[in-house]
Amino acid sequence: MSLSVIKAESVSKLVSTKTEQLTILNDINLTIDQGESVAIVGTSGAGKSTLMTLLSGLDMPSSGSIELLGQEISSLDDEQRAKIRSEKLGFVFQNFLLIPSMSALSNVTLPSLLKGEQEDQQRAKQLLASVGLEHRFDHLPTQLSGGEQQRVAIARAFMTRPKILFADEPTGNLDQKTAGRIVELLFDMNKQFGTTLVLITHDMSLAKRCDRVLTMSQGHMSQDLISQDLMSQGQLEEQ
Repeated sequence: MSLSVIKAESVSKLVSTKTEQLTILNDINLTIDQGESVAIVGTSGAGKSTLMTLLSGLDMPSSGSIELLGQEISSLDDEQRAKIRSEKLGFVFQNFLLIPSMSALSNVTLPSLLKGEQEDQQRAKQLLASVGLEHRFDHLPTQLSGGEQQRVAIARAFMTRPKILFADEPTGNLDQKTAGRIVELLFDMNKQFGTTLVLITHDMSLAKRCDRVLTMSQGHMSQDLISQDLMSQGQLEEQ
């Protein structure tokens, strides 16, 4: 029997402006099982990244409930949600988000330090070696290519042995060849560590590598259903 690690029930997100109330997400229901890889796709403004921030506890829904690793996140305070993120979740973003003044090695060990743990340089070196950067330990982000920076970001994401990895457009700033390498690395690392993967992407070729594809459209979700229009495009409009 599969164990669900994320469960969303009737989740909606509303944002108020000076003139109106906008519905960003409307009545989202989904379950993601342990070890599963799930892609969330859709055109720009469909609500993909907003959904990711809710599922990971970075933001709270306007209505509905989200269960993350067995805990109802609306019942937790900011500090408790931050603790779950630092201990159980990993993140990879389109813009890498490395600390410019820190070496590749120090960027990878940072999540452990933020948890209040001792700096585990040995594990960080092993992770950097596993992404092919054993010769770049002491390099600053500015001394690395975009693809190398994203590999550092992936190594950093796995530093704390996350139960769930959220990847938001992880190949968005990379050329096609480099993006292909990053994709292979992401799925290899995912299998190696048995981590649940939640992938936000507009790239259909990447999405189809996942176990399931969830399609967002104007704040609504269709599970395991991709319209023929989107399939024929091959890539969706970049968010």
